[in-house]
Amino acid sequence: MDIGIVSMRYAKALMEYAKSTGTEDRLYTEMRTLSRSFEKHPDLRAALENPVLPVQEKFSLICTAAVGDAPAGQELSRFVTLILKNRREAFLQYICLSYLDLYRKSRHIGVAKLTTAVPVSREIWERIRNSASHLLHAKMELQTDVDPSIEGGFIFDINDFRLDASIATQLKRVKQQFIDKNRRIV
Repeated sequence: MDIGIVSMRYAKALMEYAKSTGTEDRLYTEMRTLSRSFEKHPDLRAALENPVLPVQEKFSLICTAAVGDAPAGQELSRFVTLILKNRREAFLQYICLSYLDLYRKSRHIGVAKLTTAVPVSREIWERIRNSASHLLHAKMELQTDVDPSIEGGFIFDINDFRLDASIATQLKRVKQQFIDKNRRIV
C-alpha cells in the first residue's frame, strides 16, 4: 500500500477525532514535537521499525518523543495505541507530517524557513514573519537556521518557493558564467 495513502488516512482520522474532542491545538503541538524528534534523531524511526522491541517500549518511546517527561494526552495515547495495534509504526513520521499539513491548512498557517550565515535578531525575525504574514494573509510559523556555509546573505523558503540570496550561490553563478563564456571562445 502507498505510504501517502496510509498516512493521509490516519492523519485525517486523527484530525476529525481531535476536532470532535476539541484538542486539535494541543495535539498539533505534540505532533510538531514528535516530527522534530524524527528529524533530530533518525535512529528513532529505526527503533520503531525494530521487530524485537516490545510494543510497550515503542509506546513509551513515542510518547517521550512527543511530550518529553510530561504525561501524554489521552488523544495521543489512544492514537499511538491504535498505530501500534495495527502495526503502522513505520508510517508514524509521515502521519505526523500529514497531520501538520492538514492542521495548517485548516487554520491558514504558512510555514517559512530562514537560513542565514549569522544568527538573526528577534526584531528582524518579527519583521520578516509579520511581512510574510501580511503578504500571504495567513499566520506564519518562521523557523530560523544558521548555516555558515552560505557565507552571507540568506535563503528564504516559504511554502513551496525559495528565494536564494546567499553569497555562495551568487559565486557559483558567476563561476558558471565564466565557464560558459570560456567554452564559446575555445
